[in-house]
Amino acid sequence: MIPYSDTTLLDRIAPRLAGEGDDSGPGGPDDGQVGTATKTRAKPKKPSQFKVLMLNDDYTPMEFVVMVLKRFFNMDLEQATRVMLHVHQKGVGVCGIFPYEIAETKVNQVMDFARQNQHPLQCTLEKA
Repeated sequence: MIPYSDTTLLDRIAPRLAGEGDDSGPGGPDDGQVGTATKTRAKPKKPSQFKVLMLNDDYTPMEFVVMVLKRFFNMDLEQATRVMLHVHQKGVGVCGIFPYEIAETKVNQVMDFARQNQHPLQCTLEKA
């Protein structure tokens, strides 16, 4: 416990709270006028969103694509299978939409994982 002197913090700030000892009275810097200080804030801009796209190839096994979708895009088995079939039939499919840094990280993770497993799976991103 910190010992207090005879003057407590409240004793020191009480005159300020009561308006004593400042220059806000007549003849002071603001001549007794009351004003409101306002501060304008810029609205934070939402980050640009990017689609992570998976491209079809004739060599990567469907099971591997499903595993990638579950592992890196947190899809359940049904959703991952649906996206994998879409990629297989249409040639390209959206895995998710993210801010740029996250989308770029996911593309790199998928590409690295595919290379480590000797698959030519391709993943890219485009502005949403």
